[in-house]
Amino acid sequence: MHERGKSDRPVVPEKPSNKELGTPSSAEEVEGRGLAKGNSGEQNSDRALDRANLQSALTRIRQAAQKDKKLRFTTLWHHVYDIRRLREAFLSMKKKAAAGVDGVTWHQYNENREGNLLDLSERLKRGAYRAKPVRRKFIPKADGRERPLGIPALEDKLVQGVTAEVLNAIYEEDFLGFSYGFRPGRGPHNALDAVTVGLIRRKVAYVFDADIRGFYDAVDHEWLMKFVEHRIGDERVLRHVKKWLNAGVLENGKRTQTTEGTPQGSSVSPVLANIYLHYAFDLWAHQWRQKKARGEMIIVRYADDILMGFQYRDDAERFRQDLEERLARFKLELHPDKTRLLEFGRFAAENRKKRGEGKPETFDFLGFTHICGKKKSGKFAVLRKTIRKRMTAKLKEIKADLKSCMHQPIPIVGKWLASVLRGHFQYFGVPWNTYSISAFRLAVIRLWWQVISRRSQNGKITWQRMSRLARNWLPTARIQHPYPEQRLRV
Repeated sequence: MHERGKSDRPVVPEKPSNKELGTPSSAEEVEGRGLAKGNSGEQNSDRALDRANLQSALTRIRQAAQKDKKLRFTTLWHHVYDIRRLREAFLSMKKKAAAGVDGVTWHQYNENREGNLLDLSERLKRGAYRAKPVRRKFIPKADGRERPLGIPALEDKLVQGVTAEVLNAIYEEDFLGFSYGFRPGRGPHNALDAVTVGLIRRKVAYVFDADIRGFYDAVDHEWLMKFVEHRIGDERVLRHVKKWLNAGVLENGKRTQTTEGTPQGSSVSPVLANIYLHYAFDLWAHQWRQKKARGEMIIVRYADDILMGFQYRDDAERFRQDLEERLARFKLELHPDKTRLLEFGRFAAENRKKRGEGKPETFDFLGFTHICGKKKSGKFAVLRKTIRKRMTAKLKEIKADLKSCMHQPIPIVGKWLASVLRGHFQYFGVPWNTYSISAFRLAVIRLWWQVISRRSQNGKITWQRMSRLARNWLPTARIQHPYPEQRLRV
């Protein structure tokens, strides 16, 4: 097997090593369906048994990777073409996802699911599978620009998903504790908590907010394959990774070959990006912290969003210079306008006041603006507020959708808006952010009020009636997450 060595939504138009190499800092301690109609209990039991066997196989891979950090896995491809694993991956895919260049949707593929999966498995086994180019479309960003989004063909997405699952079983034993993005059992709130606790508990006086310019479009294929080959010796896995990287992009009927970048929107892109940054940044940054930093230093990375805290300014300045040289080696660069060093921490306000300067600057990370503040007791606190641009962009989107479904019945629109609000509260409902999520709910109610009033033949409805509708259909704004230090203790 291996070798040693090297949302219920109204109908609207479709929109165009976990184990740290050393002792982890406090900022990184966080790193720490029913029966379907017509299915028998026996079928569900068989599927549960298959799932258990599949997970057991991944567990053995994970244990081997953990036991020997220099192990190269040479026989992995049979895990990918295993029809049981393909079936599980297919059933977990989003049923309403947009189709790729092949035009095949989940429901169309599902009409002859077992036949299609068997055919795919056989093609993977004998090497007849061919990757298709990614269909590209653009989605609006909060700053008014557009972000390119890749939509792979269904079978490509399926095979990539299974491959990513196998790769994760290996690399989860290698990735460091301060890496949070797109990893099993981790999410953005873990990274946010790590940042907050690090700023509170550690001697951090400066924050370095690093932005890698166009990271997903700049990943060098040659370097990426070298990194993957550190652990993967199965030529079939390596060949298919190359296929997906070189499949190209189809835009406006024109196919373009790609020599760099990972296919955004693909199932395998997140793990490939993490592998690239693990070798290009994580291992190097960890060693820099151990060998070159004079004072304390925290690191938190979520995909290509990197945030660091330093006790001393000269540490931060030396780190930035060294980081620029390090990234250049791997064909990456810091964005000059979005990368910045700022004074932030428990003593920032007092120090700036002594120098006759204003309040400490703020920084944005994973959807939240972070602010130097104080608790009622007077102790330093990191306040987190929804980024204003992010909220404004979401409200514009809701406004457009409400206009499109103006004549839908109240219950349908109410259920959809309720699901939108629940999703918003689930992400942004963190301590100290009550005002922002309450303001968001009120703004949604006002938008709904405007739409209902426009369609009413009796003119604008009263705010009292609108308030009753809101109470009946929309959830109240509540904090969904514990304080970071509470979650860290758990």
